Amino acid sequence: MELKEITDALSAHLPEVMRWAGAVARRLRGFNIALDGKSSGSSNTDALTLADLTIQELVVAALRDRDPIFCQCRLEAEESTGDLDRFASDAPYTIALDPIDGTKQYRDRTADGYAVMLTLRSPETVHYSLVFAPEEGEHGTWMEAVEHKVVCGPDDPSRSAREVLDSITPVDAKSWDGSKKIYLIGFQQHDASRAQMVTDTGLQGVPPDDMPGCIYTLLARGDFGGSLIHTPNIYDFPASVQIARILGGDAIRVDTDQPAEFHELWNDERADMLRMKGIIACSPNREILETLVNLARDWNPIRYAEK
Repeated sequence: MELKEITDALSAHLPEVMRWAGAVARRLRGFNIALDGKSSGSSNTDALTLADLTIQELVVAALRDRDPIFCQCRLEAEESTGDLDRFASDAPYTIALDPIDGTKQYRDRTADGYAVMLTLRSPETVHYSLVFAPEEGEHGTWMEAVEHKVVCGPDDPSRSAREVLDSITPVDAKSWDGSKKIYLIGFQQHDASRAQMVTDTGLQGVPPDDMPGCIYTLLARGDFGGSLIHTPNIYDFPASVQIARILGGDAIRVDTDQPAEFHELWNDERADMLRMKGIIACSPNREILETLVNLARDWNPIRYAEK
């Protein structure tokens, strides 16, 4: 099983699937579809809707049926729905799926920055990311990252999803000029105060309740300069890691000063999801990255600390 075979199959089959999933998300959002099921204590983490379950069922079925190479990969999905047992239990590559990234915003109809997304990673790094934000712009917005290329732009339903992605001019790493805005999440009741500490460095910390859209499209376009996330989950954050690395930056674990990798994960039983360890700073800009690492190096690495 060669890496390029998997990324080629994902880029060929998944764009249309994500577009279908986005249409389902838009339609379901008009109904009362909130569900109980998570109890970490964080409203952003615990939000769950029927759309999460429905879209995961759809995308998992597509992965199962579209190309047998997908079932040779491990599959980590944020929810428990779908034919998950059809996928490998041990493999060098892992597909991770977040059916609705930004569920609280989606459920509460407070903004339109939610997205349907998928990544492919090895234990060391991320090899493919596909994000579709269904309500960003008139017809939705794409972000795709593969090999040394990041593309980000509007959808056009008069053409196939693959054709649209192929027509988008790649982000030029040399001219990427990210803003000072930095997305923070995962610090529980301290999100806002940690964001202020980022602002005090001369950057601009933005807590989750103030996010204007999807971090992956914002980061690719340079509307945001990076993120600082406590124990990020592995269903969505890897897309930021790949964007940052392709554009010349990195994702760094602040307590070790080492590039983020996926060898050591921990199971967050409160939120029922897998997470990376530590606080991770991420940016395509090396100066921003250094500022964030230096700021957060001594912050408490325990997600559910008592204080």
